[in-house]
Amino acid sequence: MSDDLHIFEFSIFNKEVRDLVQMGDSHNQLDDSWAEQRYIQIEAPTEDAAMAEARRRFPEKKGFVFTSVIRFLD
Repeated sequence: MSDDLHIFEFSIFNKEVRDLVQMGDSHNQLDDSWAEQRYIQIEAPTEDAAMAEARRRFPEKKGFVFTSVIRFLD
């Protein structure tokens, strides 16, 4: 890992999937496991850059919700 990059871990779930699962249904594209919290790691120079990448991969307009972010110590 470069000295300029840090690892950020995001806690994320999908609200659309969560709502459907609570109604006893399933999402047509995402697995039911997206109803639960999961963790993704992104390597970036800043938290803002990591968040931009996370939002690109998991857009809020598609139901993804970020609940926390931590930066791992280098």
